[in-house]
Amino acid sequence: MGWNDFYQRRDIADAVLRQAARDPQAPLPFAGIPGATEVFGDEEQLLLALQHRWNRLLSGYLRTEFEGETTDHVEAVTRAWRRAVRANRTLRAVLDAHVADYPAPRRMHEAEQRMLAVAAGMADPGEPAEELTKVGAAVTALLRHGPGLEAPRRTPLGQLLKMLAPTA
Repeated sequence: MGWNDFYQRRDIADAVLRQAARDPQAPLPFAGIPGATEVFGDEEQLLLALQHRWNRLLSGYLRTEFEGETTDHVEAVTRAWRRAVRANRTLRAVLDAHVADYPAPRRMHEAEQRMLAVAAGMADPGEPAEELTKVGAAVTALLRHGPGLEAPRRTPLGQLLKMLAPTA
């Protein structure tokens, strides 16, 4: 893939996320994005690209958390995951709503869960993949429903902009 392909894929994924921000639970706005079918082929390939984007972001936050002397691995994973979510709410919401719809993105998501289980120190890398995935799913469920992920409050100016431009 050349740089033009990279930028085209990025721009289409960004356009999908902008449109999905209105309702991440709704069907992906794949067909309505010019070039999406030509570049990604189908929604599964787009979701793979979005899951890959999330994995890179989360990995970066995890590396940052584990660079120093970390004694509480659960807390480090919690901070990293929540920082990634706060910075990428729509991406995470779209993945939560759609990643289980297709086998390949679901497998990538399960690999993420296994990685979180091991990074948090809740499981050992040598355990069976099925067990690691279960532990990781539990860790992820706790992360999703914990404190600190409330939606940001809109300022009066933000509320006015929302009324004037629904996409703001």
